[in-house]
Amino acid sequence: MIEQKSYAGESGMLYLVPTPIGNLEDMTFRAIRILKEADWIAAEDTRQTKKLTTHFDVHTPLISYHEHNKQVSGEELVTKLKQGATIALVSDAGTPGISDPGEDLAKLCIAEKIKVIALPGANAALTTLVASGLSAKQFTFVGFLPRNKKDRKEELERVEPAKETLIFYEAPHRLNQTLQALYDVLGDRQIVIGRELTKKFEEFQRGTISESLNWVKTGTIKGEFCICVEGKSGASVEEDGWWTALTEVQHINHYVTLGLAQKEAIKQAAKDRGVPKRELYQSYHLGET
Repeated sequence: MIEQKSYAGESGMLYLVPTPIGNLEDMTFRAIRILKEADWIAAEDTRQTKKLTTHFDVHTPLISYHEHNKQVSGEELVTKLKQGATIALVSDAGTPGISDPGEDLAKLCIAEKIKVIALPGANAALTTLVASGLSAKQFTFVGFLPRNKKDRKEELERVEPAKETLIFYEAPHRLNQTLQALYDVLGDRQIVIGRELTKKFEEFQRGTISESLNWVKTGTIKGEFCICVEGKSGASVEEDGWWTALTEVQHINHYVTLGLAQKEAIKQAAKDRGVPKRELYQSYHLGET
């Protein structure tokens, strides 16, 4: 075991400082103090962070650290830390290290036996989870799904059996395809979508994944999204075997009434039953009962 006594001695320290995800009032007193006392602030986007430091009258110099320069910048930061500097790392919004390169800098510092101290603060995933109404006893943070369709499907198949609530991040231009992928792999579970968290136009959409597919066609698709999906063991819309008392046609019609297109309804019913889509397609169009 490697022991870290965070506040013993005067050696260089890396602080991971959360910043507001929307509402500036969510900045903590401690976070402001650390930013003022640090020798450097390492920022994902120095222009964005400059707005924050100006608002809170912080004059600490900024240094750029982001996904595209993390190797070179990370080495420079470690050198400063070894020389005794105190550096505060921030992301554009939220807690550094969650879906951003702050994770890599923390690992690098730990490998070099540099102290890493995390401050509590704003985080979109936890904010959405506790407001979702879904179980918060256990959860899995998945973050952003892969952009590639095959990789995205494989990642969802990996977490599909999970009994705990699943949490995803998504950008507006990929929201529709992500919701469709969730439906295709996870089935029609309960879902909560948070948008513009802590801001004036904050909103939550609560319902089923199939309902979210209808909403995304007409809803406000702006800002960053956080998505919570109930785990497989929850009181899901599609518990195993719920459809056994239905005929194939009734099974398909169930999904049609939920708002799915006929093609998608057949696809989901076939997935439930573990049979080829063409088999249900024939049954449906022959009008079997």
